[in-house]
Amino acid sequence: MTQYQRRIRRAISAAAGLALVAGCGLVDGGSTRGGLSDAAPSQFRAWITKAGSICSQIPPAIIAAQIEAESGWNPNARSPVGALGLSQFMPGTWKTYGVDGDGDGKADPFSPADAIMSQGTYDCVIAKELLPGIASKKLRGDIVSLTLAGYNAGSGAVWQYSGIPPYWETQGYVTRIMKLAQKYQGAEAGGPVGTGAGAKAVAAAKKYLGTPYVWGGGGAGGPTGGGFDCSGLTQYAIYAATGKTIPRTSQSQRGAGTQVPRDAMQPGDVIVINNDGGWGHVGLYVGNGQMIHAPHPGTVVKLVPLDAYWQKFPWDVRRFT
Repeated sequence: MTQYQRRIRRAISAAAGLALVAGCGLVDGGSTRGGLSDAAPSQFRAWITKAGSICSQIPPAIIAAQIEAESGWNPNARSPVGALGLSQFMPGTWKTYGVDGDGDGKADPFSPADAIMSQGTYDCVIAKELLPGIASKKLRGDIVSLTLAGYNAGSGAVWQYSGIPPYWETQGYVTRIMKLAQKYQGAEAGGPVGTGAGAKAVAAAKKYLGTPYVWGGGGAGGPTGGGFDCSGLTQYAIYAATGKTIPRTSQSQRGAGTQVPRDAMQPGDVIVINNDGGWGHVGLYVGNGQMIHAPHPGTVVKLVPLDAYWQKFPWDVRRFT
């Protein structure tokens, strides 16, 4: 075994160990960063949810979308070039990355449990390899799209072209997966709206649904200039619920409060999102996989699902309630 193969094996072992911790006792509706809709076949849902919990970069909706694109949900699929099973692993790739997902003592590409868990593991190995390139700006693109490109064309091609390779097949694959993921997107973990300060913050923000976005608008006292911007809305909601005045900008809100894991979010938590390279957006988690936010000029305060579009960006969740 080469040094490279040993490194990959260690990465797989680490990812598999994380899967067991994250998925212990997991059933449908578990802790999944985005959840899984009923569009996924019921017999595969628990394994997709578990595979989508291996790493924060690859949620269940992406796993499900890949399976539809790869095999059309056929566990016995064989491609003309020799790819096998639900996740369409080539034999050589399976030899390196295949895992025994269901613990029956063998790794079988035609076993749905093994195929799905191997797919999640392989995705996360790729993501782990590419993340430093995004951080150093050597790679262009978001981690989900780059990971999908690596799954299709190999991570070496992503590095070679500093982003998604200029292959029509790979570019089409990434576009198709991201589109398919929309129908598999379910509710975010985090529980019901409930009561207490968090619920009060949600109720305060909801009073202004439909209020225009105004750059620099809003604050602890409510809308100014006829509306809110994103951080003005969250500052108002937290003040209305707690009497505390939190920092005004999204970047400064990120440095305040108590940081909580994404899968432990509660209604009233503030989600700072790095969708612009500078942590320039923020919304308020309302429960059931949704946030309320003031998006950008020309829009209004609205309630939106935390779907695959939002999942692809880094988040920093802060608690003030």
